[in-house]
Amino acid sequence: MIATPDRTPLPREFFDRPVLEVAPDLLGRILVRTTSDGPIHLRLTEVEAYDGQNDPGSHAYRGRTARNGVMFGPPGHVYVYFTYGMWFCMNLVCGPEGESSAVLLRAGEIVEGTELARKRRLSARNDKELAKGPARLATALGVDRALDGTDACAAGDTPLRVLAGTLVTPDQVSNGPRTGVAGDGGVHPWRFWIANDPTVSPYRAHAPRRRRS
Repeated sequence: MIATPDRTPLPREFFDRPVLEVAPDLLGRILVRTTSDGPIHLRLTEVEAYDGQNDPGSHAYRGRTARNGVMFGPPGHVYVYFTYGMWFCMNLVCGPEGESSAVLLRAGEIVEGTELARKRRLSARNDKELAKGPARLATALGVDRALDGTDACAAGDTPLRVLAGTLVTPDQVSNGPRTGVAGDGGVHPWRFWIANDPTVSPYRAHAPRRRRS
């Protein structure tokens, strides 16, 4: 018998913890994206932890900038960045204010609002691919920089919220190196995923981008 997901919103205290505690604890939680076209519910199946100025792989490693400012703010806020000139990716800020740690949302299963997600992800071959990877996840949910700084723990209506969902037991969680992270930051086994879940993205080691001739 499959347990009914808990629809209680996660409080700010959930995110006000060390990033390596929050990241695996986000697996199985439900991210709710509310739009004018309707809501989409996504069950998180893969995440990556980034430990701010302690982490060479983090956007905040060299300090605060206009781009990463949200990471230094209160926990429970959404940090959205633009990458490779094409894609948006979203993170949930955690830890005490000022420490700039965050969890990248890498993949998930659309459990409500599938038709709306399909319209945004026309290239997906099947529903398991709708949010299989951080850029695909953001695209399926209609996330862009306009949502950077959104408080996912705010009372009342908010475009993004995280519900308690269904608890994932420790034996269901796998971890390994983060995808595509180079240098000293690439050695940390800070990617967490639900073992054997078909929506989890494939691991790829960092590969330097080639310049066009």
